Amino acid sequence: MSVLTVKLPSHEVSYELKIEKGLLNRVSNEVSKVFTGAKIAIVTDETVYDLYAKSIIKDLKAADYEVQCIVLPPGEQTKTFDTLPNLYSAFAEFGLTRSDLIIALGGGVIGDISGFSASSYLRGISYIQIPTTLLAQVDSSVGGKVGVDLPEGKNLVGAFYHPLLVLIDPLVLETLTDSAFADGMAEVIKYSCIKDLNLFHRLMELSSRKEVMQHIDWIIETCCTIKQVIVQADEKDLGERMVLNFGHTLGHAIEAYYQYEKYTHGQGVAIGMVAISRIAESKQLTTVGTTDRLITVLKQHRLPIELEDFEDYPKLLPYIKKDKKNIAGSLSVIVLTDIGRATVHQTSLSFFDSLDTGGTA
Repeated sequence: MSVLTVKLPSHEVSYELKIEKGLLNRVSNEVSKVFTGAKIAIVTDETVYDLYAKSIIKDLKAADYEVQCIVLPPGEQTKTFDTLPNLYSAFAEFGLTRSDLIIALGGGVIGDISGFSASSYLRGISYIQIPTTLLAQVDSSVGGKVGVDLPEGKNLVGAFYHPLLVLIDPLVLETLTDSAFADGMAEVIKYSCIKDLNLFHRLMELSSRKEVMQHIDWIIETCCTIKQVIVQADEKDLGERMVLNFGHTLGHAIEAYYQYEKYTHGQGVAIGMVAISRIAESKQLTTVGTTDRLITVLKQHRLPIELEDFEDYPKLLPYIKKDKKNIAGSLSVIVLTDIGRATVHQTSLSFFDSLDTGGTA
């Protein structure tokens, strides 16, 4: 088992990320190490319920926990305010108190909305993340960002609220669709681009999902370690943590513009990374040839590199204006200086003047 510890001295917060194949078979044992209450509310979606929730519920009940499972529809459309009243009511009807626990069992959507409901129900109740997608295992389950979407944009309402524990079982990735697996690879590629040239080189050598899975424990631990170090240095996303948003300013805009239907999060981030790198290269902020290397690895892992309809690029600008990193007219854009190194570039919306051509000057 690999164990990483996230420590935030300013809030006296400390929690572990545990990574091991087969970990989902021992959830009650791990829960008992950090939780002494009686009631556990599991929040999951319909897909994960059939695959994993039933066995986890049985395991927890066998350990004498009182368990309630709340099953939500899968997909980004669930991550809205409309879902929250149903969650809060389910918690209340179950009699959940501040001494009880919420478990987020699922991908990024479930983790985000479960974490946000935990942060706000009774002004804060403990929760555990059990991510079941590659994207959630390497990124969204780590670092304490939770939230919901608005029609105007993604993650515009949220909080920093850290879990008691994160349990990562790489074996669950075997049940992902190829599309969902590729989605997570977009975030893995992002990590390699911003912080780890060695990881980038390894990803270039892996030409299939099967080959990636042969190294998946190392890949997950590498990505989580990068995020752990960054979050400990900048919990509230005011400095270095911003580099984790490489490709996300455009990625979130793409998701919101298409109403979370045409492009997934990973696909949006992949397209966003390419467009940003093209623009940054044209402005001599990024080493020439970086975008071509990025495109090569994205294609290798079956991710898109541009929008199908180039006429839609300018339509993303209103969503970029609403980005959380847009403060007092100054926009923080994450650019690569080279593969393995990223920086925060302070600019304005004019940075995206060439966006109508996908970033090509």
